[in-house]
Amino acid sequence: MAYDLVVIGSGPGGYVCAVKAAQLGLKTAIVEKRATLGGTCLNIGCIPSKAMLHASEVFHQAGHTHAELGVEVGRPKLNLKAMMAHKDATVKANVDGVAFLMKKNKIDVLTGTGKVLGEGKVSVIDEGGKETEVETKNIVIATGSDVAGIPGVELEFDEKVIVSSTGALELEKVPERLVVVGGGVIGLELGSVWARLGAKVTVVEYLDTILGGMDGEVSKQFQRMLAKQGIEFKLGQKVTAVQKGGAGANVTFEPAKGGEAETIEADIVLVSTGRKPYTDGLGLENAGVVLDKQGRVEINDHFQTSVQGVYAIGDVVAGPMLAHKAEDEGVAVAEILAGQAGHVNYDVIPSVVYTEPEVASIGRTEEQLKEAGVAYKAGKFPFTANGRARAMLATDGFVKILADKQTDRVLGVHIVGAGAGDLIHEAAVLMEFGGSSEDLARTCHAHPTLSEVVKEAALATFAKPIHM
Repeated sequence: MAYDLVVIGSGPGGYVCAVKAAQLGLKTAIVEKRATLGGTCLNIGCIPSKAMLHASEVFHQAGHTHAELGVEVGRPKLNLKAMMAHKDATVKANVDGVAFLMKKNKIDVLTGTGKVLGEGKVSVIDEGGKETEVETKNIVIATGSDVAGIPGVELEFDEKVIVSSTGALELEKVPERLVVVGGGVIGLELGSVWARLGAKVTVVEYLDTILGGMDGEVSKQFQRMLAKQGIEFKLGQKVTAVQKGGAGANVTFEPAKGGEAETIEADIVLVSTGRKPYTDGLGLENAGVVLDKQGRVEINDHFQTSVQGVYAIGDVVAGPMLAHKAEDEGVAVAEILAGQAGHVNYDVIPSVVYTEPEVASIGRTEEQLKEAGVAYKAGKFPFTANGRARAMLATDGFVKILADKQTDRVLGVHIVGAGAGDLIHEAAVLMEFGGSSEDLARTCHAHPTLSEVVKEAALATFAKPIHM
């Protein structure tokens, strides 16, 4: 059977692309090597990690803040098996939901490993090695990313002692000592899960700051908050070896700028140094699809690769490795293939760290504005001055808004605090329509809500805040 579109990969970018294409009238198929749809995000990444983050947060609150609210429950007891069952049930509900979307939109699911044979041809190889060739007018590569190791360090992920994010979501007991290599989003999220459940967590990071791409002020304040939660940081350190020893492993590191090496012991070592585009086995080289120096698929402004009719989206192309960025690209490609004007605004893509408190960012940081020589003004407001935050015992953090000094157009918003991942979208809508800090400040916000912190930060940007 010939298709209008075959999508390789059923993660957020791939399945959303397939659904949108089908809605626009294209005969569509999707290729997935896993038994379940949803890719890394739904199966072993975003969704299970958020289930564990929420569950561990509730456990921590039960033992620390419930009593302050007049809820006396005694010392909470951890049932890790039940917590993992909640995670697994959450994953199943989501992947089953994607399978339902395929049926609803009459999308054919081809189970097996996809390979691009050239213009208009894809092969699908099932578990038994049987290869089926599929004809299609268009191909979208949406194979996502894979775990990256530590540069210059030989690693063997056994997912028991030396683990990636996958293994860190499957631990059978709480480790006494967890060493996290990498102070980025994944490492801090999973590190905070196990810290809340009782592990002694140490984060070893090559840079002098955590969350390298985030606003510097947010990063510093956030690190202090995590340190108060018991997480220890070794910043500016280069990991030179990770070796199994006894029942655990040893992690050796030295100052990135030179100095004496140090070795610490761990029951579990979580390596979270980033991800790399997944292009292995896709036959891209033989098909003529060009990759860049970082191993990403090169595309033009319309997501087309060097081969006519072959497109790529998500983690395999340039840009932030975020599920929602991939989804937007998937929609844009489907619209382009249907003759519409698909587009993604890369200046307005939020980024969220789902720790407690959350961290969220959109647009430019102060460091980026300074480097670009852009004249800007900044307004800030703390959660401590917000009535709803006080009532929730959630007063850590602040909202910072950066706007053009001349036009007042909002260029970036950075939040660390309760509900930051939801609050950031107020800024996203504003920025999508080129709004100013005054536009936001003059918009009536319900009282009492956490969103008032955003309004007050906007007031602080174009005039003066009311409640401080």
